Amino acid sequence: MPLGAEVDQLLVADIALLAVGDLPAGHQLLDVLQERLLLALRRLYPAAQVRIEYSVGYGVFVRLPGIDLHRQDIVRIENEMKRITEEDLPFKREQWSREDAIRYFEADGQADKVELLRHRPFANITMYSIGDMWEYFYGAMTVSTGYVRVFTLFELRGGFVLQLPNGTDFNKAAPYIYRPKHLAVFAQSADWCHILGINNVSDVTRMIENKKFRNFIRVNEALHEKAIDEIAEKVVAENRHIVLVAGPSSSGKTTFAGRLSIHLQTYGRASRRISLDNFFVNRDQLPVLPDGTRDLEDFSNVDLKLLSEKISDLLAGEEVDMPVYNFVTGCREYTGELTRLEPDEILIIEGTHGLNPELVKSFPAYEVHRVFVSALTCLNLDDHNRIRTTDVRLLRRIVRDMQFRGYSPDETLAGWASVRRGEEKWIFAFQENADSMFNSALHYELPILKHYAYALLKEIPPESANYLPARRLIKTLNYLPDPDEAILSEIPALSLLREFIGGSTMDEN
Repeated sequence: MPLGAEVDQLLVADIALLAVGDLPAGHQLLDVLQERLLLALRRLYPAAQVRIEYSVGYGVFVRLPGIDLHRQDIVRIENEMKRITEEDLPFKREQWSREDAIRYFEADGQADKVELLRHRPFANITMYSIGDMWEYFYGAMTVSTGYVRVFTLFELRGGFVLQLPNGTDFNKAAPYIYRPKHLAVFAQSADWCHILGINNVSDVTRMIENKKFRNFIRVNEALHEKAIDEIAEKVVAENRHIVLVAGPSSSGKTTFAGRLSIHLQTYGRASRRISLDNFFVNRDQLPVLPDGTRDLEDFSNVDLKLLSEKISDLLAGEEVDMPVYNFVTGCREYTGELTRLEPDEILIIEGTHGLNPELVKSFPAYEVHRVFVSALTCLNLDDHNRIRTTDVRLLRRIVRDMQFRGYSPDETLAGWASVRRGEEKWIFAFQENADSMFNSALHYELPILKHYAYALLKEIPPESANYLPARRLIKTLNYLPDPDEAILSEIPALSLLREFIGGSTMDEN
């Protein structure tokens, strides 16, 4: 049955949630397939631990720690999932007490869920079952396993990818796009989690309870310093004069560019930073969307001709009057203050479209080093319920918009779908073009973001169109511990997180 005929039979009226998250819009179907997957794995590997981890294109990566899965194993799992689909087993939905859920998961050997539920601030929890297997989820669930029949599995690095339906044709699975650099960053994130001694939210809670959170912050920040320094060393070794820094919204591009500048200086190379935003065309020239609003994400917003001319003049050693974009008037302005690039100075150009091939054509290839910045957390709620990578960026944006831009969480959520569409079209499509990738996730940041965002999200009323997305974020934040406010002083003034919560001294002399 095509998905279009199915959506009116969802048990939970959270259809809006299907278009929010870190997979492309329309692909928030993981929970619909996840219980089917878990039942298949329980039948085939009854004693195995199962970790549902990060998004990979149009799917999610799954592994069984301690078990290397091979192609024949993946085929067996996919066939078992198809068998369960054909069985059309009904989903049951019940309200359980927290104590009953804890007892069930203790008896089932799922210590990760036991630890998470012990810190759940509510007395009851919604549970779902197929047969004698019970789980809890945070998205929409269908009536039975016979719905959403399209999926496939791909072998990947000892585990596999559960591939979801295609965004434009729900009658076939989405194509698998191999992105080795993206996967390498997730592998690095997993290494960081190992160093930090965390896998799930309960591990972070334990650190706060055991008074180890300050050191947790310090080690997180040290890992960032090390990664940035490695990129700076590479830029200097290659003798590049232009560094393009790109990434999606709220990935921390601006702070990364500033900190890269500091690390380049430790190698004896001065640098100058430029924002691509200053080369936007005037607002009245921006393309118009079907709803009548201006498209702020389109690549055509960048005045490539002007950018190429100004950068060419800088590289030639000339004095240049650089534009400054006035976001209040929506127009470029010139202050008359001239800029010159010294002979050995490195130009850092930061902006959303920094890796677009059409933009890169504006510069000599031998001069350019491209960096992609994104926040890719490895932290899960528990083994089966991951924290979506874009939720971290969305929370960052909510906090920053409220702190510095005067936008309420309701307004930020209202524009998020448009931001996500632009990212899929103009940013993620080019991430593999990067020469270096920087993971801006800080594994301590979610409790800090909760400190700023939680009360604001709870103020969004039920009549708001953004109520359901806000509730989904709140459901995740409910499990996160509340850090002592004094801990905020441990976050360094140059931390990437300061770009969103305030207190950054990056641009101070």
